Amino acid sequence: MQRRVDLGHRIADLRRQQELSQEQLAHLAGMERRSIQRYESAQRDPQFSDLLLIAHALRVHVTDLLHG
Repeated sequence: MQRRVDLGHRIADLRRQQELSQEQLAHLAGMERRSIQRYESAQRDPQFSDLLLIAHALRVHVTDLLHG
């Protein structure tokens, strides 16, 4: 569970650093805003394919999401 929380914080931190809303990140990643919200709040574990989409949208390597 703690890893899920850490991942959510990293996604949120990177999103805020780029001054993106959850809606904007979701649009860039081709996802629903609710998915971003659930990942950031650690309600759900993202699938690897979703992590790749989020990383691409944030212009970071997927390992940047996994290791803070």
